[in-house]
Amino acid sequence: MMTREKFEKYPMISPEETEQALKKAVELTEVNVKEFYDCFPGANSENNFYSEFENTDWTEGFWTGELWLAYEKSQNDVLKDAALKQVDKFLYRIENHIKTDHHDMGFLYSPSCVAAYKLTGSEAGKKAAVLAADNLLGRFHEKGEFFQAWGEMGAPDNYRLIIDCLMNMPLLFWASEVTGDAKYREKAERHIKTAMKNIIRPDNSTYHTYFFDTETGMPKKGVTCQGNRDGSAWSRGQAWGIYGSAVAYSKLGNAEYIDIFRRVTDYFIEHLPDDLVPYWDFDFDTGSDEPRDSSAGVIAACGMLEMSKYLDDAEAEYYTNAAMRIMKAHVDLCAVQSTEQSNGLLLHGTYARKTPTNTCTNGGVDECNTWGDYFYLEALTRLTTDWKLYW
Repeated sequence: MMTREKFEKYPMISPEETEQALKKAVELTEVNVKEFYDCFPGANSENNFYSEFENTDWTEGFWTGELWLAYEKSQNDVLKDAALKQVDKFLYRIENHIKTDHHDMGFLYSPSCVAAYKLTGSEAGKKAAVLAADNLLGRFHEKGEFFQAWGEMGAPDNYRLIIDCLMNMPLLFWASEVTGDAKYREKAERHIKTAMKNIIRPDNSTYHTYFFDTETGMPKKGVTCQGNRDGSAWSRGQAWGIYGSAVAYSKLGNAEYIDIFRRVTDYFIEHLPDDLVPYWDFDFDTGSDEPRDSSAGVIAACGMLEMSKYLDDAEAEYYTNAAMRIMKAHVDLCAVQSTEQSNGLLLHGTYARKTPTNTCTNGGVDECNTWGDYFYLEALTRLTTDWKLYW
């Protein structure tokens, strides 16, 4: 186990290293936009290279968000123009309900269309994101008070939430702000309360998914889809818990969410391997030949940097420094250095690792993935400027 004393001996990324890593990531994005100007990379690379994909998955918003982050740094109008062109595609998608029967409206529309509205005043972005928020409201269950993640609404085999959905809630808070309608915020607050009550185990690890009774709405059981087993801690899910609790506190100011942040974040740090790049599941530790999930590391770093805004000085310093230690490891061990190496930004991610005891499909193992690229760039941006969230 990674003790705090041991962890605090690891080097932190320096301002110079951070700036250089950010510069390199933006330069790579400026090259990659030539390939993905009018389309999107798939969710994960194959042999470290993405292929072109249409806007039909849950992941396309991360590429557009990467363009916005790179644009904020470079002010390169090619990046802005490409991102705005993609906003039109997001508007078309939500207006025509193309593969929108799931909860991932925030992942799709916050880093793409909300960002477009915040950065450029795009009315198309605003319209698309509000429609996406409306679509998400349709997945709320009064019995249980949660947003159903996937599948036919109300079906017993999918009457559940998943931890990832905490990062879809900011779309609803934003929608209430821009429309003046409290219904979005009210549903988001109820979902967060339900998730926080049920998805964190006594040992501070997290369930990936949690089922509820279709008749009564009462909690039933926590299981996994993408973790190693029902009782294990899927590292990316733990990272969603870190960032999700930070964002929940930023929106609601509930001190309980600071305590939850501490618990899930300390668990994450305690279970890091010796090189600080997490395995895809915390069942595995230093010396295992199981694959890593670098995306979990950078998501967690973003969450630590966000929550540090709201903590007292000593705690803020600890978690900021923790993020800087994790980012040092990811820049040194996972960052793409050239377009010959990859057309992504962050190596050694894992989308889904099939095991005998989970229900996912094997894919994107030891590859780049678009959310890893995005959160890597977001973390570097947070470390170099007072960044205004898209979330």
